[in-house]
This record gives sequence, C-alpha cells and structure tokens, in this order.
Amino acid sequence: MTVYYVNSATGANNNSGTSEDAPFASFWAVENLKLQPGDSVLLAAGSVYNDQLDLKYSGTASAPITIGSYGIGDAPVIHSPGDGIHSLYASNIIIENIKISDTGGAAIYGGYVSNWTVRNVEVDHTGLAGKSGSVTFRTGSNITIENSTINDVNGDGVWIEKINGVNLLNNTVTNAHGTTADAVQMNDSSNILISGNYLDQTGAISPKGVLALVRPVNAVIEDNTLVGGGFGVAAQAGTNIAIHDNDISGYGGYSWSYAVGLGDQGDTRDYDISGNYIHDGVWGVVVSSAGTTSYVREDIDVHSNVFDDLSQAALKVDRPASGAFHDNLIASDVTPYSISPAIIAANTFPVSNNTTLDEADALFVSLDSHAAGDAAHADTVPIIVAAHDSLKISADTDVAHHGNLLENDSSANGILLLRRFDGEVVGKNGLTLTGQYGSIHVDDHGDYSYTLDAAKLAGLTGDVSETFYYKISDGAAHHYDTDTLSISIDMDGVLT
Repeated sequence: MTVYYVNSATGANNNSGTSEDAPFASFWAVENLKLQPGDSVLLAAGSVYNDQLDLKYSGTASAPITIGSYGIGDAPVIHSPGDGIHSLYASNIIIENIKISDTGGAAIYGGYVSNWTVRNVEVDHTGLAGKSGSVTFRTGSNITIENSTINDVNGDGVWIEKINGVNLLNNTVTNAHGTTADAVQMNDSSNILISGNYLDQTGAISPKGVLALVRPVNAVIEDNTLVGGGFGVAAQAGTNIAIHDNDISGYGGYSWSYAVGLGDQGDTRDYDISGNYIHDGVWGVVVSSAGTTSYVREDIDVHSNVFDDLSQAALKVDRPASGAFHDNLIASDVTPYSISPAIIAANTFPVSNNTTLDEADALFVSLDSHAAGDAAHADTVPIIVAAHDSLKISADTDVAHHGNLLENDSSANGILLLRRFDGEVVGKNGLTLTGQYGSIHVDDHGDYSYTLDAAKLAGLTGDVSETFYYKISDGAAHHYDTDTLSISIDMDGVLT
C-alpha cells in the first residue's frame, strides 16, 4: 500500500513520488504506475492540474484505491479539456477532498464500475463542451456520492444509469443548466437511497426539474430539500418507491408543473408518498401520463403530507390508477384533489380524512378552550409538558424515531409530522402540535397541543416520557445543530 504525492508547482515526474519532498508533477506520472489495492494518490493543497486523470486499475473492497489531497490550504483543483477524472472498468475507488472545475466534459465519469465513493468533492462550472452529467456513472453497482457540492454546471448535476446500489447523501446541487438538464437524473437503476440533499434549480437555465428517476426499483427519497425547476420529483415507472419527509417548493413555470409526478414511461407500482411539505408551486402529487398509454398504476398511497400555497390541486389523478389520498393537511386555499370522473366512479383512488389548515386551527382553539375551562385541573401541574429551544426544527437525525408512543415522527423545515396519529403537524410559524385529546401552552415558543391515542396509552400509569432528537437550523445555509424535543405525560391526570 503506497502513497504517491503529486505537486504541480514543486514536483518532477522523474521523482519517486513516494514522499512529500519528492512528489510527481503531473497525472502523466501517475498514469504510468500500475496502482495496487490500497494505494493512494494525493494532490497537494493549492495545486492546479490542467489535464484529465485516467484511472485504469482497481482496488479491493477492503483496500480501495484513493484519490485525495495532502497539506494545508485550498483543495487541489483539476481543470481539463476532457473529463476531470475518467475511468472504465475500475472498481473499489475513493475520490475525496478535491475540487474539479472548468472541464470540457464531466467532472467525474465512471463506466462499468463498482464500489465507488465520491465524498467532500467540489464541482463547479463543468461540462463546457456540452457533455451532460457533471458526476456520471453508467452501468455498475454500489455508487456513493456524499457531502459534495455541484454548482453551475452544463448538463445534469448528477447522472446515474443502470446502477444497482446508489447512495446520494447530504450533497448540495445547484443550477444545472441545459435543455435536458436536471439537478439529478437516474435511469434504470435500483436499490437507491437519496437522503439529506439540498437540490436547487432556482437559478438554472433549464426547462426540466430537480430530481428525475426513470424506471427506479426499490428507492427511498427522504429528508431532502428540493427547490425550483419545472418539477420537484419525477419518479416515473417505478416499483417500491418511498418519498418521505421532503421539503419541495418553488417549482413552476408550466401548467403541468408538480412536486411529485409518476405514472409515465412504464408501469408504476407500490409508492408511499408521505410526510412531505409541498408548497409554493403548481400541482402537488400528480398521477398522469402523456397520451393515452395503458400503463399499470397501482398501490399509490399519498398520506400525511402538508400542501400549502399551490395554484392547482394537492392531488391530480387523470389516468387509471389505484391508491388512496388520506390524512393530509391541505391549506384552505388549495383545491384538495382533481380526479377524473371515471376513476371516481370506479372508486379505485378514494379520498378520506384530509384536513384543512383552518380546520386544524379551529380544532386547536376548541381544545384550548376546553383545557382552560376544566376547573378540576386548573391549579394542577400541567399533565403534558413539552420543551425545545427556539431554533427551527429542520430534519431528523439518524437517531430519530425513539419511543413507542410517537413512532415514525419526522420533521422538515418547520413541519413536524406525527405520522402515527393522522394528520398532526407543526405549523410554519412556531411549533404547534394539533390533535384530538389534549393541549398545552409552553412559554414563548408557541401554542402546543398533543395527541393522545387511547388505544396505545391503555394500561399505562404514572409518568410517560418521549424525547425526539432533531437536527436544528439556525437560519444559516446548510448549518445544523442537534437538539431535542422532550414531552412527558402524567397518565393519571390526562383529560378524557
């Protein structure tokens, strides 16, 4: 396992390259090596390379080949008239802690590869020769892109095609330009996790959208923020797709623009669309297709979402489909649904138990009055106590979902969804839990009410506590602090 050093300012290609004091000068020297599993190629901080780096050799699962950096200072930069880093048939590769900009082609291109990790990589202003996909992987398996930024590129920010096993985690992708450009596009891929990303097409010159998945199989899209574009998530023709707890907003520009769209380009089965905050756009969730296609669209469950500030309906279903639209919270000025008469007559997509914001507010006022007028408990210690800091709840951490009373809670940009209890939410302006059985005020942080489910609480006595762990945003871009929301219940004093 050898470490090779490259410094374009002080190195020489006739050096050994095996120490910081005798580095190589260019990629030419690296490409003339036969890299072995466990080897690393480290570029000097602050150095600049005006060439494409070709990776020809593979590591192993336990000893990958690493391309990274060394020294103190700015990340090393790769410029190239071609791709920044290019590879065919190489596997078990890590690329980290570098910058790639002003390339003619992709920042990173991998074809017929497996077990690649791209992390903490900055991509800017790439694809200048018109090649699409700043980070592109075609045909292979087990690709992870994490904690990286991709900005102001020509073509798709990320392009994935025919990959089994994709992890897109905690990245920022902004402004992918071009007539066919999305922030992220994945085609014919499977076992996908897209989580914790910030994808923003607000400033993009593109008629397309933010996240496009064509024929995905087994995909989870959760805890992302998606902004702008002609659409938020186009998850067409998929099987077993979960779209959970995302903030989708600012999409528009077309009469068909939607937050989540499915049902085109093939059969669509087993979708769970829940816990999303969908706002400031055109349509909400759209089940549709171009033309009069006869695709299968079945088992589409749309529930526990918040729809606000939409110019069209929260749900649109205009092609044959089976599923349900239930337990969502819909702003009073948003049309709840637009379903074709034939589908309504067939009753294959029932609508039930949806609530408007006005109804939720009215329920809170009623519960508040009920609690205030309960003389039997007027001078007692509150039976439900909730406490959190004044920062805005933004997203769950990996250790969320603790406890058994409020299992599967989630939050996104000020919206906390108590998804086990049919439609409870936290409002955009301060924390306001609304529910069936109880309510409480807490200091200056807003009005609280809290759902108690009689069946789930049956038989419990004494104090019952829940603590939820959240990632908290202080308003600064992409800066989060971890905090908690704690709730305790005196079961012997609960109002019924």
